[in-house]
Amino acid sequence: MGRPDPEEGQLPAPVKPPDGGWGWIVLLGCFVITGFSYAFPKAVSVYFKELMKDFHVGYSDTAWISSIMLAMLYGTGPVCSIMVNQFGCRPVMLIGGLLASAGMILASFTTNIIELYLTAGVLTGLGMALNFQPSLIMLGTYFDKRRPLANGLAAAGSPVFLSSLSPLGQVLLEKFGWRGGFLIMGGLLLNCCTCGAVMRPLDMGMKRKMGKAQDKYEAKEMLPIGGKSEEGIGTTDGTKKGKKAKKKPKKGKKLLDFSIFSNRGFIIYTISKFILVLGLFVPPILLVNYAKDTGVPDTEAAFLLSIIGFIDIFARPACGMVAGLKWVRPHVAYLFSFSMLFNGLTDICSARASNYTGLVIFCVFFGISYGMVGALQFEVLMAIVGSQKFSSAIGLVLLIEAFAVLIGPPSAGRLVDALKNYEVIFYLAGSEVVLSALFLGVASYCCLNRGKKEPPPENNPSAIGGSDTEEAESDVQEAEEHSSNNHQPAHSTDNAMVAANEEANHVAEEQSGEGGGCPAGDGEVLARDGCNADQMVERDSF
Repeated sequence: MGRPDPEEGQLPAPVKPPDGGWGWIVLLGCFVITGFSYAFPKAVSVYFKELMKDFHVGYSDTAWISSIMLAMLYGTGPVCSIMVNQFGCRPVMLIGGLLASAGMILASFTTNIIELYLTAGVLTGLGMALNFQPSLIMLGTYFDKRRPLANGLAAAGSPVFLSSLSPLGQVLLEKFGWRGGFLIMGGLLLNCCTCGAVMRPLDMGMKRKMGKAQDKYEAKEMLPIGGKSEEGIGTTDGTKKGKKAKKKPKKGKKLLDFSIFSNRGFIIYTISKFILVLGLFVPPILLVNYAKDTGVPDTEAAFLLSIIGFIDIFARPACGMVAGLKWVRPHVAYLFSFSMLFNGLTDICSARASNYTGLVIFCVFFGISYGMVGALQFEVLMAIVGSQKFSSAIGLVLLIEAFAVLIGPPSAGRLVDALKNYEVIFYLAGSEVVLSALFLGVASYCCLNRGKKEPPPENNPSAIGGSDTEEAESDVQEAEEHSSNNHQPAHSTDNAMVAANEEANHVAEEQSGEGGGCPAGDGEVLARDGCNADQMVERDSF
C-alpha cells in the first residue's frame, strides 16, 4: 500500500511477506491503533457526568459522543478504502492521526453539546477510522504464514487499552477536569501519527535493491571485452530510455472494488457478521445494570467488566496461535464459526444467573469466546478475499456492520425499558449470535462440497490458508510485456524472458497435473499456453 511505480528498466518481482523483520514494528503500530480505535469511545464515558453538569444535558445526550465515534469508525469504511487505494496507507494514517488529535483538542474548548458531537464525535471518530483500516491492511501485507498470530496480537490492543485508558481518564478528570483531560487525550492520540509513520510500504526497499543490482548486471553483460565502464553505463541508460518510451500505460487501480460481491465466501461472511453484531455487544453493555438489579453492589458490578477485559487480553493471542497451526488454518472459517457458537451459548446459558458467582463464571467464558471472535474476524476476511482486495472488502464490511451497531444495542435498551426483564434480552442476543455461527458453518460447508465436485472459478474462500497469488500473476505479465517491448541484445532481458516463460509453464504443468483445468476468472492473466497462472498456486512456488 502506498506503492510508488517501479523504477524504469527494472524487472518486477514478487514481493513476499517477510513474516517478521520490520513487520514486528508494523504489528506494534497496529496494536496501538486497534487499542485506540476500540477502547477510546468507551474510555471517554468517564467524563459523561461532568459533561452533564456543565452542559445541563441528560445521560443519553452525552452517550451520543461514543455512538458517533463508533458510527464514524464503522460507517466511513468505504471512504477509507478509496483513500487507501488512491494514496496508500501511510499518508492516510498520518492524516487520520492529526484529525483524531485535533478533534479532542478542539473539544476541550467547546461550549455546548453540539460542538462536542462535531469535534470529539465526528472529527476524532473519522481520524481513528482513517488509522484503523489501513493498519489492518498493512498487517496483512507484512504477514502471511504468521498472520493468524499477528492478528491475534494486534486485536489484544483493544482490552489492554480499555483497561488502561479508563483509569487514566478518571485520574485526569480528578486533577485537570474534563477540559484538561480532553486536551491530554488529544496529545496521546498524536501517537497514531507515529504508528502511521512506521507503516513502510513493503515493496519500496526491496525494489530499490533490485534496481541497483539490475543496473550493475546489465552494465557488466553489455560491456565488450576491454571496453570502458562508462560506455556500458551509457548503453544501459539508453536502453532505459527506450523502455520508457515503449512502455505501455498501466491501468489505474479501482478506488473501490465491488467485484468482491461476486465472491460467495465474502457474501456468506458479510451476512454472518451482520447477524453477529446485532447481538455480540449487547451483553457487555447491559451486564453492569443487570448485576445491579440482582442486588450486586456497584463496585463489584463494575469489576465484572474488568474480568472480561483481563480474560480477553490472553484469549486473543492464544486463539491467534491456534489458528496458525497447519491443520487448523485451512479450516479457520469453522474455528470462527465455533467461537461465535461458543459466545452465543454462553449468553443463553447465563441468562438466568441470579448471583454474583454465576455472573463471574459468565464473564470468564464470555471473555474467552469474545476474545476468540475478536482475534479471528479479520483473519477470516483476509483469507477469503486475499491481500489485493482486502482494502475494499474491509471498508464495505464495516459499512454494513455500522447498520447492525445502530440497530442491535439501542433495540436491546428499548426492550429492557419496555419489558423490565434482562433475561429475555440475553436469550435474544445469544440466539442471534448462534444463528450467525450456524449460518457461517453450514454455508461454508456447502460451498466446500460444491468446490470439490467441480473446478471453482476462483479459490474457495473458506478453505484458503491466507496466501494470495495475484501479485505473482501480475509479475509474470509485466515481465512478458517488458521483454516483448525491448529488443536490445542484453543478456539480462533474455534471461528475464526465459525465467517468465519457465514460471508460467511450471504453473500450467502443476494445474494440468491436479486435473483442475483452466478455469476462467475476471481480470486474470493467461500464460502463453492458455492456462491461468494464478489458480491454486501458492506464492512460494514463484
